[in-house]
Parts: sequence; structure tokens; C-alpha cells
Amino acid sequence: MYDAGVRCLGLDVGTKTIGVALSDALGLCAHPLVVLPRAGTVADLRAVEALVDENEVVAIIVGLPLELSGKEGHRARRVRVLITALSEHFAERVRVHEWDERFSTAAVERVLIDADMSRAKRKKVIDKQAAAYILQGWLDANRPAS
Repeated sequence: MYDAGVRCLGLDVGTKTIGVALSDALGLCAHPLVVLPRAGTVADLRAVEALVDENEVVAIIVGLPLELSGKEGHRARRVRVLITALSEHFAERVRVHEWDERFSTAAVERVLIDADMSRAKRKKVIDKQAAAYILQGWLDANRPAS
């Protein structure tokens, strides 16, 4: 669960880039933010930390690319390295959560294709849109009952 009124960061971690999304101040809606180039765990950690500090983030939601069976494969193990680094680095300051991201990129791509977006434009926004999809799913699932 999370407290309403806080900002959360969503990450779609790929091999070459990290798509980033940010929730609004009420923690209701996810918005695409930026695409970061992957530069190794330490550099990736620093880039995420800068966004956390700049946006007063209290939770990071990282998409975990599970296999169709639900098991962790090679890609998930690579993402888990960053999840572990984030968890250790931020410790008590920022909570780090993982979220099953199966089909997130495919779902976002279908929406962008339906919107008649060109392949070149889709390539520029797909990662941060997928991060927003991941973050929105987590926000919706963890919204406090009213």
C-alpha cells in the first residue's frame, strides 16, 4: 500500500534504456517522464537517484519481466540486479516495489499503433509509455479503499 499524496516513480528496465514515469502529486495517475540510457548499475542508480531527489519520490515501482509461465528468466534476473541495488541504496528513504510487467510494452505498442503513430515516433516514446503503464497498474492495485 502507499499513502495518497506522494509521488511514485515507475521504471521499465530494458537492456539499452530505462523508461521512467512519474505519478501525479495525489498518487492517482502515472505520466511518462523520460527515457534514460543504460550505463551500468552504478550510473543507472545515480540517474534514478537524481529523479527521486528532484521529484520528492517516496516509492519506486520496477517492472519485472517475468516469463509467460510466471517464472523469472534471464531478463528478470538482470532487472533484479538493479532492484537489489535500488533497495540497498535507498534503504528506508524510498520503498522499492516490483510489478509484473508481462505484456506492458505490447499493450502500449497496440495503443500507439491504434493512435496511428509512426514507427519512428513510437520508438522514441515506447519505453516511457511502458513505464507509465507499469506504474498505473501498481497505483490502481494499491489504491487505498475510500
